[in-house]
Amino acid sequence: MSDAVSYKDLGLVNSKELFRKAVDGGYAIPAYNFNNLEQLQAIVTACAETRSPVIIQVSKGARNYANETMLRFMAMGAVAMAKEMGADLPIVLHLDHGDSFELCKSCIDSGFSSVMIDGSHLPYDENVALTKKVVEYAHAHDVTVEGELGVLAGIEDEVVAEHSTYTQPDEVEDFVKKTGVDSLAISIGTSHGAYKFKLKEGESVPPLRFDILEECEKRIPGFPIVLHGASSVVPEYVDLINMYGGKMDGAVGVPEEQLRKAAASAVCKINIDSDGRLAVTAKVREYLANDPAEFDPRKYLGAARQELIKLIKHKNEAVLGSAGKA
Repeated sequence: MSDAVSYKDLGLVNSKELFRKAVDGGYAIPAYNFNNLEQLQAIVTACAETRSPVIIQVSKGARNYANETMLRFMAMGAVAMAKEMGADLPIVLHLDHGDSFELCKSCIDSGFSSVMIDGSHLPYDENVALTKKVVEYAHAHDVTVEGELGVLAGIEDEVVAEHSTYTQPDEVEDFVKKTGVDSLAISIGTSHGAYKFKLKEGESVPPLRFDILEECEKRIPGFPIVLHGASSVVPEYVDLINMYGGKMDGAVGVPEEQLRKAAASAVCKINIDSDGRLAVTAKVREYLANDPAEFDPRKYLGAARQELIKLIKHKNEAVLGSAGKA
């Protein structure tokens, strides 16, 4: 497109320096998905108050929902809002699960500072070729690229997979070398959505495959690794949703202590989407159930925004270790 914009004009940064510091410092950068104003306000507020660098990310579905031009100005607004709060945060605008070269190019041309090309469902050689093509275009615009090896089960926007396929550690070195990607999402047992694991009565969540993570680290030492599907599916939100008329039976996520362990390793970006959705939905349901006469969206969305701020501050401080790193 002829009116292409650079992310630098929006005050954004790419992820290169953030990842280098995170790998060296033994913490992970939070990557929070957003679809609307209240979610973005909450992310910026919580990260400004905890002095955490942040990746604000949108899926293809969120981009269609919010409108790509509106998104660009929301990202600019996020940078300005953080500054007004006295926090000069490094903020990355990232495409989550880009599924085509055309989508990645469109995002780069409209001011994204980082894109993910997810060719994990393709045969290996096709994944390499597609990822390399995106990397070449992105790097010409100083934009960072995340690739993916291995398939996560679960559902998130357009990403649907019945079964997970663990990442093969013997492929990672070859993939990174051939594609030139800046970070790599791997599959070690996390999964998309709020129903990550089907547990029988009394069963606990299976532990993440830290053996695969450690093997990947050995093959590509110091290289930034990304975990998708890393929401903990906070039980109190699931309970609130169910208490106020929702129906979320059997929703479970990844225990926070496992994520803390991952964040201390080469994992330097952890994606959190479902937890934010649950916090917002729980508070909206609770608010409207307790005050059925209320019809001002500022009231119930304001309550939801406050809850999301609380959740994100907790993640930054207690789970990812990113607080104070901006």
